[in-house]
Amino acid sequence: MTKDPRPLVAHVMYRFDTGGLENGVVNLINHMPAEHYRHAVIALTEVTDFRKRILRDDVQFISLNKAPGHGIWLFPKLYRLFRQLRPAIVHSRNLAALEVQLPAWAAGVPARIHGEHGRDVGDLDGSNVTYQRVRRFYRPFVSYYLALSRDLAQYLTGIIRVPQNKVLQVYNGVDSVRFHPGSAEQTAAGCPFARPGHWLIGTVGRMQTVKDQPTLARAFIRALEIDPSLKECLRLVMVGGGPLRAECQKLLDEAGVAKLAWLPGERGDIPEIMRGLDCFVLPSLAEGISNTILEAMACGLPVIATAVGGNADLVVAGKSGEIVPAADPEAMAKEIVRLANAPALVKAMGQAGRQIIEQKFSMNAMVAAYQGTYDKLLRRTGANPRH
Repeated sequence: MTKDPRPLVAHVMYRFDTGGLENGVVNLINHMPAEHYRHAVIALTEVTDFRKRILRDDVQFISLNKAPGHGIWLFPKLYRLFRQLRPAIVHSRNLAALEVQLPAWAAGVPARIHGEHGRDVGDLDGSNVTYQRVRRFYRPFVSYYLALSRDLAQYLTGIIRVPQNKVLQVYNGVDSVRFHPGSAEQTAAGCPFARPGHWLIGTVGRMQTVKDQPTLARAFIRALEIDPSLKECLRLVMVGGGPLRAECQKLLDEAGVAKLAWLPGERGDIPEIMRGLDCFVLPSLAEGISNTILEAMACGLPVIATAVGGNADLVVAGKSGEIVPAADPEAMAKEIVRLANAPALVKAMGQAGRQIIEQKFSMNAMVAAYQGTYDKLLRRTGANPRH
């Protein structure tokens, strides 16, 4: 049996499950030409059924079942794994997977890439000194960094002191064929509201602290107080599972507006969900480059997003949506009310967002950036990207 000549890229993350980071890995593997690279997905904890999103049948999935905390005890296992797989590239994502860079270096992996995709609730502004020290400790073992927003690139070069020639700021791409505008009458399966009679604002994402969906619930309640006439048409859609779902439901129940909201939990038909909205809202406390913002813009939706991370890199305020302060239901409510009463502006913003996607955030551009980085690093290390 002849050896496969394609270089192997080992994508390492904490957990391979529903999420923006993981969706980016799926898109990259599905859209990168198969003749260039092989791929393996390594989860420090577990690989879930989310793996079924990857359409290629030559991808290896590995779960390491790591316990919480620093995984130094896992280093020998990772070392043996990398020696066995012999990847040309190890590509880790976010702080929770950064520690694999040391055993990858020890195992002689030629190119070691680390991607910074966004921050979590424990380090919303990058000021956590412990996290800074951890990143500086592992810095010598990383060949190259990919930052998904200008904010993260500046953090790496300024705070972590990574040389600028070792950092590339690269945007996510979105599948603009799968995510495309729908009709004004379209609603998602199971949605209790009917467009265009109802005007639907919504969000999609894991319902956990850093995503801060309760702020959107409060903003929706406040918008109905600011403009009571909106009770006839304004409706809220919050898609996703997680610990904050019950809190959001409670807020809506206590305000007496639960019948005006739909919280269906996790769904697998996100393009149809998006096309059934009139406006997308992202209330996050921290972000890198949000896949859901890109997907909403690709679907022709205006976007209201918080002023965190890379959100302002995506949403052109006043043109394709609006940027509001994080954790500020009042400011968010005012924007909801303004757009709900401005159909011409909403249409123009949605069209502008779709145009921005086609010009700047295509899947082809993202894949080209990653593949170009892989090729460059393998040439630099003396390995042939084609062997």
